[in-house]
Amino acid sequence: MRYEIRVDGHMSETLIRAFPELEHVQMAGQTVLSGPVVDEAQLYGLLARCRSLGLQVLEMRQLPE
Repeated sequence: MRYEIRVDGHMSETLIRAFPELEHVQMAGQTVLSGPVVDEAQLYGLLARCRSLGLQVLEMRQLPE
């Protein structure tokens, strides 16, 4: 499964390095992280990482295969 996580604002390089397993694109005041997620545990881990780094998640969605 592939997921997309949109966060508010442009993430710094330091924050982007906290998500080495995901690709990133910065656009229109948001950063879009996307990549493969193997199971729910990994997905919840990514969301917990966002929360612990103070990132505001605007949207999370599963991408079509």
